[in-house]
Amino acid sequence: MIARSSAGPMRRLIVLRHAKSAWPLDVADHERPLGPRGRRDAPAAGRALADADLLPDLALCSTAVRARRTWDLAAAEWGTPPPARHDRRLYAAGPSGLLAVVHEVPAEVEKLLLIGHNPGLEELVLALAGDGLDDTLEQVRTKFPTSAIAVLSWHGTTWQALAPGVALLTSVTVPRGAEH
Repeated sequence: MIARSSAGPMRRLIVLRHAKSAWPLDVADHERPLGPRGRRDAPAAGRALADADLLPDLALCSTAVRARRTWDLAAAEWGTPPPARHDRRLYAAGPSGLLAVVHEVPAEVEKLLLIGHNPGLEELVLALAGDGLDDTLEQVRTKFPTSAIAVLSWHGTTWQALAPGVALLTSVTVPRGAEH
């Protein structure tokens, strides 16, 4: 059971950058599919979230094909995936746009998965993290590659209270699937 403070329940924002995409000719950016590595790494991201007990209550996902497919492959690794909302505003959004969408999340959601794109996700993580465990902040500043997962924890009564500098960056992982 999660200990509750006067500031509200412990909330986790799990930020997942879409898996590695392909660059086919004559395909619009929004429609780009996952590449071979992305199709291996997305399920590995799902397993990493399950292994870390970070299965979300809700997933917010960009409408871009590579983000939606990352979600599909990651969620397929879980017994019962949570509900997902595909939101076009997450495609190519900057940190303020991403945060605006997060602010709309219902208060009963305690673990939220956000699947999208760089540079917006990296900038959001760095903006929200007032501090980080170990070298997590430096890891994100150096590179937030495809399939990277950043976990931000904070206490709050609603998602509207999430603001720059209030969260602790507790972990950064980059799951990779095995080549066959």
